[in-house]
Amino acid sequence: MSGLAVTVMDYGIGNLLNVVRALQHCGASVRVVECATAVPALPERLVLPGVGAFMGGMAEMRQRGFDDLVRRFGATGRPFLGICAGVQMLFDVGEEFGEHPGLGLIPGRVKPVAEATPAGGSHRIPHIGWSALGRSAARPTWAHSPLAQMPEGESVYFVHSFAPVPANEAHRLADTFYDGVRICAAVGRDNIWGCQFHPERSGEHGLGVLRSFLAL
Repeated sequence: MSGLAVTVMDYGIGNLLNVVRALQHCGASVRVVECATAVPALPERLVLPGVGAFMGGMAEMRQRGFDDLVRRFGATGRPFLGICAGVQMLFDVGEEFGEHPGLGLIPGRVKPVAEATPAGGSHRIPHIGWSALGRSAARPTWAHSPLAQMPEGESVYFVHSFAPVPANEAHRLADTFYDGVRICAAVGRDNIWGCQFHPERSGEHGLGVLRSFLAL
């Protein structure tokens, strides 16, 4: 897999270094760009990492021209991966600190993780820690996706207070359950993929997610 080219967008509020190191460990040749003008031609693969609030992330994306870059890239059919806040911004609307428009590449909204469990109890928000992945009913196979190497039931690492809620269940690639609360853990629509969890912080199985993305 050596020599695979990946462009990573740096919009000032991402977990950039860990993502870059993980991709390089998986054999990628990584280029980090800080604005869309630094990308004269659309890259082979594009990654949008992120930690932070939806509103601030989208503001930085627009200021740096990355919003238009991502939309144009999405039409190429080439592999795209959003991580954590990076997957949230793919959706129509985020509800953090009010309602704010996203990139609109996957229909749906980004909503707060429920504070109450189905049994009526409470749990800690943000959701932090290791949680197991399961296939969604509408996506019974993870073949030909970034989760192709992921055994169902393995745990990955989450840090988040909000999560995407796809309007179409077919775009819901994987779920996790936090004290019985269903959370969308990964999404996919055509060439657009995203993980609410952090593959770069999820050990060997997380690296498998990045390897599968590079193999798409």
